[in-house]
Amino acid sequence: MTLVVGVPTEIKDNENRVALQPDGAAELVHHGHTVLVQSGAGAGSRFSDEEFAAAGATVVATADEVFAGADLIVKVKEPVAAEYHRFREGQQLFTYLHLAADEPLTQFLLDRKIDAIAYETVQTDDRRLPLLTPMSEVAGRMAVQAAAHHLESPAGGAGVLLGGVPGTPAAKVTIIGGGVSGTEAAKIAVGMRAIVRVFDTNPARLAYLSDVFEGRLDLVQPNRARLAQYIADSDVLIGAVLVPGTRAPKLVSREMIASMRPGSVAVDIAIDQGGCFETSRPTTHSNPTYVEEGVVHYCVANIPGAVARTSTLALTSATLPYLGTVARLGVRGAAQSSPALAAGLTTLGGRLTSRPVAEAHGLAYTPAAELLG
Repeated sequence: MTLVVGVPTEIKDNENRVALQPDGAAELVHHGHTVLVQSGAGAGSRFSDEEFAAAGATVVATADEVFAGADLIVKVKEPVAAEYHRFREGQQLFTYLHLAADEPLTQFLLDRKIDAIAYETVQTDDRRLPLLTPMSEVAGRMAVQAAAHHLESPAGGAGVLLGGVPGTPAAKVTIIGGGVSGTEAAKIAVGMRAIVRVFDTNPARLAYLSDVFEGRLDLVQPNRARLAQYIADSDVLIGAVLVPGTRAPKLVSREMIASMRPGSVAVDIAIDQGGCFETSRPTTHSNPTYVEEGVVHYCVANIPGAVARTSTLALTSATLPYLGTVARLGVRGAAQSSPALAAGLTTLGGRLTSRPVAEAHGLAYTPAAELLG
């Protein structure tokens, strides 16, 4: 089987990443696939149409041409409503989906019988999430950059320098979640000389972080009272909670947010999955913040899109080996051949194969193994 792979331009607000870079297109073409790339799809990541053409891709003028000609659509971000009409029934999709926080998209994929694998739930035997990790790394690092900027007075913050200067206190940064994004956030915050505290429920993870950071973090196993105490004393709060495939738990109440000093900053990296602060709602790079309970909230749903070149290089390096399998075998065949891709299978033939998504929306669930045979 050789599928026609389609790469449309991302249309989400300031989403400048592209799902395939030219050398990835060359690899697919080498293996006998036709690659359709919408003109300008790589421009935000500084890849030209000429580079894609030189790699053997066919550059077409419009998204309609990509969707009409492709068997498999490859994207970075989940389809938005303006793209729904372009999908053919039974088409295949490989992208980030975050369906537990998006019931309309879930229902659309089921109604249109789209066979879809979600990047964020592709999982290896050792429980790694190889296609989510690179963007979690970027988002974690950028979360601290964003917080430092929005702490500045012109940005509406309290006018606090994250690392302070001699004779003045550094800002206190509290990070909820010691996984990939939380660890990367801690690296940048420590590097900027902030006072950093990390909450995580896993004692083994806290022990790991203690070794890695050589005692430079305050590592805390949370309970509600302890979390509330630390949040009230924070200049920056970063939510970095991940429960793969399902909605993020609301760990931070409105009352906790209200206890922070006016002009403090809250960054919710988990906003793609619904957010882990009660006061969180999605924002965009065009309008990234709002103030709730006196606290500046940064809840951009595609944080890595701001550094599109870096993010595209990191993401496509991770996705290409898996994309090669999906392009060769199709979504069904790829899920049958690869347990990691089977873990990412979300919809197949109008059936929902993700239990967390089904539970989030009260929909029927069919185990992937039952459909794959």
